Amino acid sequence: MTATEIPVDNGVNVEALLGVREALPGTPEIAQFQWRSTVSWVNGTHSRSDVETFYGFGDEQQHHTKFSYDVDHPLQFASEDKGVTPVEVVLVALGSCLTAGVAAVAQQRSIQLRSVQATLTAEMDLHGILGADPDIRNGFSGVTVSYAIDADASAEEIRALVAQSQKRSAVYDIITNPTNVTVEVS
Repeated sequence: MTATEIPVDNGVNVEALLGVREALPGTPEIAQFQWRSTVSWVNGTHSRSDVETFYGFGDEQQHHTKFSYDVDHPLQFASEDKGVTPVEVVLVALGSCLTAGVAAVAQQRSIQLRSVQATLTAEMDLHGILGADPDIRNGFSGVTVSYAIDADASAEEIRALVAQSQKRSAVYDIITNPTNVTVEVS
């Protein structure tokens, strides 16, 4: 059996994903999703975020378990370092979304992945969030995503995988385009 006869398996059910895409013209309402998170303050700058339910495919949905994430600030910020910082959660989300896309696109293009590693770095000047300089933004001034991908593909094909993942990434879109955020107090 040659390498081209071995089926590609990156663990992504592309047929199911494409089936949803094909169903959208006839049932556009199934594409409307609402993602949810409940964040509870623990102490100091430590909070716990829980994710359990969401709305999609025309109905209420539930994960198989409740996922909880501890978020805090490091000791260097006079905090207790009980979890990653909120900005690190953003990097985790971006890297995870892009990497999931790489796997899905590779599966669709019959490219077998052996390993995929993304290293994300973000630049930030604390003068902004500490109120020391009103001309410096509170958030990242830039983010770099560097991939090391080992796959049965040429360097050009791997670059194309990453480019298509970037094009379809919800988190990349959230970070690079303005998103309306409404904060309410009840």
